[in-house]
Amino acid sequence: MTASHDEPGDLPGTPSGGAPRMARYGEGPEGRPARRERAEAEHPRDGFFERSGKFVRDVRSELGRTTWPTAHEVRNTTIITIIAVAFFATYLFVIDRLFVFLLDQVGKLFGAA
Repeated sequence: MTASHDEPGDLPGTPSGGAPRMARYGEGPEGRPARRERAEAEHPRDGFFERSGKFVRDVRSELGRTTWPTAHEVRNTTIITIIAVAFFATYLFVIDRLFVFLLDQVGKLFGAA
């Protein structure tokens, strides 16, 4: 037999000798494609105002479950962000000046104008 383990008798572990097949994402039991039901098929299509009202209710419900940062946390993360931006701006400025200096020296070495 080949090492691909395509046949049920290739692997030990089950009564038939084969390992149970692992379903891939999007497959239902026994490896068959999972059927996705459309919500519109089960329910009649609601009007614009019903859908808008449901959307607003869902948004309010989701915002109620949201954990908001405290003022202290916002201040600390803002300070950290400003420090990080200043550090990287300085770092990039120094690296840029270093490359300009090195390229000028290479230009002078090889007689470029």
